[in-house]
Amino acid sequence: MTDHHPSPIARQRAAYRKRQTVRSVLVAAASTGVLGTLLVLAVTGSPGWVRVRESFLDPRIARAALPEILTGLWLNVRLLFFCALGALALGLVVALLRTLRGPVFFPVRALAAGYTYTFRGLPLIIVIYVLTLGVPGLRLRGMPSVLVLGGTALVLTYAGYLAEVFRAGIESIHPSQLAAARSLGLTYRQTMRHVVLPQAVRRVAPPLLNDVVALQKDVGLVSLAGPIDAVRAAQIATAETFNFTPYIVAGVLFVLLAVPLIAVTDWVTLRAARRQAAR
Repeated sequence: MTDHHPSPIARQRAAYRKRQTVRSVLVAAASTGVLGTLLVLAVTGSPGWVRVRESFLDPRIARAALPEILTGLWLNVRLLFFCALGALALGLVVALLRTLRGPVFFPVRALAAGYTYTFRGLPLIIVIYVLTLGVPGLRLRGMPSVLVLGGTALVLTYAGYLAEVFRAGIESIHPSQLAAARSLGLTYRQTMRHVVLPQAVRRVAPPLLNDVVALQKDVGLVSLAGPIDAVRAAQIATAETFNFTPYIVAGVLFVLLAVPLIAVTDWVTLRAARRQAAR
């Protein structure tokens, strides 16, 4: 076996592509720098910039409010974890109920469809208010805390969206695969578990992760019911200082929290696109 040596034309082509890549990176960096500089000059040169900076970007107030906001953010992180698991599980169950076949399952399908229509149409803030303010008014024994009720509102709302995503993935599987699985002796349950669901989840992984990213932002709405999360902590600090900088701090922390989720979503989306293109 002899080593392969590229031809002169192949080396020239590779060198040209390398030069084009470097040129594209330099042009992109230069244009980004010019645009960023223009935006900074436009904002800082405006007549009200000094007042806005004092009201929204005060470093002293930011440092003072940061510990309490971080403590509240930990509540948001825990709430996101449990609500995401609950919404994914409930959404999958609802999607499976909507895909049941046969006239005997019509009431179940109707209930599942009504659930998705209702909670996809209701604003999340209304669901939170009803569960956290209305349900405790019943004064039932063993009533869960307001935080649990707020998390339940998030789960119920997002499960409606996730159910439709799961259903789209399930119905995208060609019926011939179900017929082949049943011909091999697999039951309906085994077919869904071993044949349909693994493929369906892979196909809809990007939209599922996008909904989780949206949920990461909406967990802050639980503060409307009273729990002291990052948003509520920022609101308290703003009321004490008459300055809006704590809200900026909370917003930056939420963005930093979302960056890993968004990066994973982009990676999964790109991987799925490459897999689809390779077929």
